[in-house]
Amino acid sequence: MHFSSPLVRGTLVKRYKRFLADVILETGEAITAHCANPGAMTGLNMPGLPVWLSKSDDPKRKLAYSLELVELPTGIVGINTAHPNRIVAEALASRAIPELAAYDCVRPEVRYAEKSRVDFLLTGEGLPDCYLEVKNVHLVRAAGLAEFPDSVTLRGARHLADLASMVQAGHRAVMLYLVQRGDCTRFSLAADIDKAYAAALTSARAAGVEALCYATVISNEQITLGEPLPISH
Repeated sequence: MHFSSPLVRGTLVKRYKRFLADVILETGEAITAHCANPGAMTGLNMPGLPVWLSKSDDPKRKLAYSLELVELPTGIVGINTAHPNRIVAEALASRAIPELAAYDCVRPEVRYAEKSRVDFLLTGEGLPDCYLEVKNVHLVRAAGLAEFPDSVTLRGARHLADLASMVQAGHRAVMLYLVQRGDCTRFSLAADIDKAYAAALTSARAAGVEALCYATVISNEQITLGEPLPISH
């Protein structure tokens, strides 16, 4: 996934009200940017961190800038939760995810279960329909360990139950955790943050839902799929 235009570098002043971030650009200009991330952003919201922003020329936008990347000593972290689906879509199109490479038709945002939309519905001749849900991961509290979630997610637990219902109906279901950072070697659930979500994943996997985790390769020009990461039980 290439950024549509060159990103602008700045310094984070504060992130607040979940979707807002004050930033001082390298030019010295103070701006307020949209932050497309509803989570806690633990470790990624400290004042003084170098950040990268995109700028839109759309005159209808209230905020021209969007917060995209945060720089840490260990590398660059993607914080825009709208990007994982685009990254995964490109990976599916290029057959870059071996576990899903047999499917030749990918449909995004398909209604399923009672009141949900699955991120992707994969179909292929002679294959069971595959319901694929994607979750963004950027929480790290111990070196090399990516964790999800970084805040309580009732919606996430519902998605797991919905995926389990698809397996029970004879389909295939996959939960894919995409780590938007390159400094991790393994993945685990943050059960201390959301015990219910951890229990929901355990239940879903027991019902036949598959769990995958992939890292990403990030620069200030693009984000692409990286290597698979082992999932700690």
